[in-house]
Amino acid sequence: MKKYLPYLLGFLVLSGLVLLFLSGKKDKERKLNERVTLRKKDKIPYGTSIAYENLPYLFPDATIYTSKQEPGFWDSLSNYDPDQAYIVVTDDFNPGSDEVRRLLTFIKNGNDVFISAKSVSEEVTDIVGCNISDLSEPIFTEEDGMVTAKDDSLTVSLRKRYFSSDSSFSYPGRKFSSSFTKLNPIITHELGNGENESTNFIHLKAGKGNFFLHLSPMVFSNYFLLHKNNIRYYEMVLSVISPAAKKVVWDEYYTSKGKRNNRNEKKKDWFSVFMNMKNAEGKKSFQAAFWVLLSLLGLYVLMEMRRKQRYIPVVAKPRNDSMEFVKTIGRLYYDKADHKNLSRKMAVYFQEHVRTNYKLATGNMNDDFIKALQYKSGVPDYEIRGIVSFIKYIDDAPAINQHQLTEFYKQLESFYQKA
Repeated sequence: MKKYLPYLLGFLVLSGLVLLFLSGKKDKERKLNERVTLRKKDKIPYGTSIAYENLPYLFPDATIYTSKQEPGFWDSLSNYDPDQAYIVVTDDFNPGSDEVRRLLTFIKNGNDVFISAKSVSEEVTDIVGCNISDLSEPIFTEEDGMVTAKDDSLTVSLRKRYFSSDSSFSYPGRKFSSSFTKLNPIITHELGNGENESTNFIHLKAGKGNFFLHLSPMVFSNYFLLHKNNIRYYEMVLSVISPAAKKVVWDEYYTSKGKRNNRNEKKKDWFSVFMNMKNAEGKKSFQAAFWVLLSLLGLYVLMEMRRKQRYIPVVAKPRNDSMEFVKTIGRLYYDKADHKNLSRKMAVYFQEHVRTNYKLATGNMNDDFIKALQYKSGVPDYEIRGIVSFIKYIDDAPAINQHQLTEFYKQLESFYQKA
């Protein structure tokens, strides 16, 4: 029984993992995807694919574009032509001062800009002259003695003064909404309301164009538009844009701008935390230690980069061993007084020299040979004849004396020097 116990335990563990995986998969399938992206390509509940795909029906005479560039650097819009519309749906509309200036120039030239965002930057609120309050804080309710947070509903409406109906529209989803708490009635028109009759939709005139600011971006989500007859609210809200618009651009620059900033902050948070750590005396000891360590590391690298001179050994002058060998052999023959044999060796070397350097055959050293060698080497005729005559004499002579060997050696040296 004991030998089967590991297999039994393994089977039970594997069965538990399979059941856990299947149950987790079922829960995942049942769970609502609550990610708020507001991107046109997302078909999840809080994406905006339906709002984007219905633009051609609202603006049949316009060309629909998508832009990922900041205002003023669009590919599809002109900064100076009229009859264009720019739509932004995002959670946080945070343009800088330069971007706001370019947007105002675009509006004044006869174009419409429609912004729907839960929060906007101070550059925008200063121009509009308004204050904004976030309504997305959770509402606490008590049921059966339990206090729970609830922010899963949104209700909006439009002013009948500007639209054909003042009926309200709602859905049981994320609120993600804000409202205006202060407005300048001289330059703004209140077009719509959120909860508690708070204003969430206004219009401002600038030059020849219009600026619309809407604070409930969730009304453009797939979930809201597919709930009951909420698509009607979408149609009425975007009807404020001029029907004469020839170009309508759906912005994706601000949808991703906030996420890029958040990612950058997360990347540098850990380093800034360490660099700003303080000790009991209030000094940033980690920062000081970091820079000291970095300086020492740089100094070490610089010191190691210096060129180090290696010891160069003395190299002895190459010796010509072949010449030493020849001299040794020559002294050997000379010491034995074998002058004839040594003369024959010198004659053989001469003939090999002529064959190698002048490409002349030495088998028959006649007058033609002498003339050819004299022509190619430039050595006088009489010297070559003396060498050839002595080579022929070697084979016939019974012996060669020291004087004859010396003279033959001088003739050959003279030839080698003059050739």
